[in-house]
Amino acid sequence: MRVLVCDDEKLARDRLARLTEAVADTEVVAEAANGREAVTLAQSTRPDVVLLDIRMPDMDGIEAARHMLKLEHPPAVIFCTAYDEHALQAFKVQAVDYLLKPVSREELAVALGRVKSLTRSRLEALEQEVHADGEPGQRRHISARTHRGIELVPVDEIRYFLADQKYVTVKHPGGEVLIDDTLKELEDEFGERFVRIHRNALVAVAWLEGMELANAGHYQVRLKGVEEKLVVSRRHVAGLRKMMARL
Repeated sequence: MRVLVCDDEKLARDRLARLTEAVADTEVVAEAANGREAVTLAQSTRPDVVLLDIRMPDMDGIEAARHMLKLEHPPAVIFCTAYDEHALQAFKVQAVDYLLKPVSREELAVALGRVKSLTRSRLEALEQEVHADGEPGQRRHISARTHRGIELVPVDEIRYFLADQKYVTVKHPGGEVLIDDTLKELEDEFGERFVRIHRNALVAVAWLEGMELANAGHYQVRLKGVEEKLVVSRRHVAGLRKMMARL
């Protein structure tokens, strides 16, 4: 069994790797210090299982698991957590494999012997449960399947989302990628950071530069670092103008 170990604390990561190597027919193929590294390494090493810490900077374990579900061969995931007993009920209810820190060799061996596939619905339900306010956490990255594999785009760098038939184009400084999320899903998740300017477009509030009148009485927006200008539908002009006045 090929295992990827991910924990932002080196001592914890080293210990988990040693315990894993001590389990029969198991090898550690890679180690990651955060969720983003774990997603990248999961693509290149194709582990059977990922031992995934939850609370990590840059990208936490639950978000990393969401991105891994898009891999061609998604690994099974065992969460390693220091959550208290109340929060652990969420893991049990969603039938997700987890190990409570500090992990013991015996518990690890049992968990590796009963690994389950993680589904998107189960992961989303778990995410709702483990957040204290009952709201799912916002992703810090958007993942897209491209010819290079899974590309991760930091949400802070995204200029706009533009819908076209069944896909949504994500514009960022490095170019564009296509994702299969809907605009409605993106608006629900990132509603405070992106504003709808058209039925097919959401733009990043942080990168808004201005709104101007174009030909035929239509308005369009200027975004910092983006040459093209996006059309604002008539129904969104007033709301966008009010929002920009508060910036």
